[in-house]
Amino acid sequence: MRNVTRTLRVSVATVAALAAVTATVTACGSDDKGSSSSTTTVSAAAAAPAPTAEALQSVLTAFADPAKPAADKAKLVVDGDKRLGNIETMNQGLAHYQVTFAVGEIKQDGTKADAKVAVTSPHGTMPDVPMAFQYSDGAWKLADAGACTVLGMARAACQ
Repeated sequence: MRNVTRTLRVSVATVAALAAVTATVTACGSDDKGSSSSTTTVSAAAAAPAPTAEALQSVLTAFADPAKPAADKAKLVVDGDKRLGNIETMNQGLAHYQVTFAVGEIKQDGTKADAKVAVTSPHGTMPDVPMAFQYSDGAWKLADAGACTVLGMARAACQ
């Protein structure tokens, strides 16, 4: 019972300290003595510019380019180093195979974006393929799920 009481006291003290910090930060929102205080919230969406269809299409085109080394392609994927083996397999499979992409509807949520992509190959076009992207290291990249979608199409599926 003693440990529970001690834990409860620590939790209450932690909440009180956080409330005090929050109140202090909120009160510092304005230096203008004539105006009411205000707060500024920096959201993840503000830190990530809106992705354009051209930018996302450029990432996909570079990712599917069989002439591009796997190490370069890994940089186009969030945590892409873990997919190097898959990318090398894809490069071999795409050596004499052309794939193009047309990015359509894009929905952004902070540093993540989902797009509907038309994928065209010698076998035809697959419309509205869902593709996931993420803003990382100052650029829009394929999220791991997006990379796995492309890799799966190239018979280099993620496991």
